[in-house]
Amino acid sequence: MTEFRAPKGVPEYFPPRSSAFLAVREALAYPARHAGYGYIELPVFEDTALFVRGVGESTDVVSKEMYTFLDRGERSISLRPEGTAGVMRSIVENRLDKAGLPVKLWYAGPFFRAERPQHGRYRQLQQVGIEAVGSEDPALDAEVIALADEAYRRLGLRHYRLDLTSLGCAQCRPAYRESLSAFLAGLDLDPATRERAAQNPLRVLDDKRPEVQAQLGDAPLMVDALCTDCQRHYDQVREFLVDAGVHWQEAPRLVRGLDYYTRTTFEFTHEMLGAQSGIGGGGRYDGLMESVGGDALSGIGFGLGTDRTLLACEAEGLEPGAGAAVAVFLVPIGAPARHVCVRLARELRAAGLSADIAYGERGLKGSMKAADRSAAPFVVIVGDDEVATDTVGVKEMGTGEQQTVPLAEVVAHLADRLASTTTNLDHARKDPRVQNP
Repeated sequence: MTEFRAPKGVPEYFPPRSSAFLAVREALAYPARHAGYGYIELPVFEDTALFVRGVGESTDVVSKEMYTFLDRGERSISLRPEGTAGVMRSIVENRLDKAGLPVKLWYAGPFFRAERPQHGRYRQLQQVGIEAVGSEDPALDAEVIALADEAYRRLGLRHYRLDLTSLGCAQCRPAYRESLSAFLAGLDLDPATRERAAQNPLRVLDDKRPEVQAQLGDAPLMVDALCTDCQRHYDQVREFLVDAGVHWQEAPRLVRGLDYYTRTTFEFTHEMLGAQSGIGGGGRYDGLMESVGGDALSGIGFGLGTDRTLLACEAEGLEPGAGAAVAVFLVPIGAPARHVCVRLARELRAAGLSADIAYGERGLKGSMKAADRSAAPFVVIVGDDEVATDTVGVKEMGTGEQQTVPLAEVVAHLADRLASTTTNLDHARKDPRVQNP
């Protein structure tokens, strides 16, 4: 019989690690949700031309990595390799920019790139992203960067770095491009790299091969060629980042892998992830919306890697999402008790308390083993005696203490006990003696 396996380069998340994955995704999205960004659910595939025009034909993403196919109508379709172009298309198509600016959106989900799989580099990668469109305010640049920084800090990450630079604008980039092209013309580059330099010389700066990087030490820098407006904008972004309490380091050679970036550009890297150290990044894209048929509105956004952020947490020994899957585990002993537990599980869940049941006709010993595996802090035991007296046994697993509680009062009783447990845990987390190292 054929043994089916997941496609190569596609990570799967299942219990218990899936709890950590969900916790990371929630932490990455939380700052945007609480900063006024609305959620947008994007198509998983789009017209190929959208990415060619929006991302850039000369990028590796478009030229080498997209999953592209013809549908039944002979239309060229591509699985989305990133989120920004799709958001721009949606803003234009649905006239979201007519309801007031800036348009602030966040999204999450899988993206697809036909790369050579390796640790932290996947063909199906998970990201959380935001886009803020319709304002050139440098304070908005700082907000976007600060939201990403807050997300990583919420997870307890410490060994990450923010690299920051400016890639200029349509006024100052052409002159810089000419000087960079002239510099690259004197280097010993292979034909493919020389062709890439002819299409977009900045892309060569993003080449990670040692033999290329070794020749780029004296390459001209965009930050030295900024026009007055771009320099003023970059200075103000950095001032607002100071206000926001964000630390960064200057990275004048930083070039992101997409062609649409202008002015503010940034990347977060984690020192414990090896070659695939990038955990998120983004920047401003002042001409992108116009290139996909919309108005000439400025925008800035980021994409944060959920997969790599989880790897970063694991590298630092953090355990996002750790803890019990349920708060209460119900143990029925005997047929009548099973009916009681089914009704009680419904009542607990309706009251907002997570609950599970020891299914199957197990004895007390087998059911308590299942309760141990659940890691629930409280176990409710119901046997024939409890059914006869309309009571239940409530056992606190941490202390082993067990008491009899009237069935009619057990939901309120457990809600109070769990609230007390959560309050104590919150106090412990605020105690500097028990913070993550």
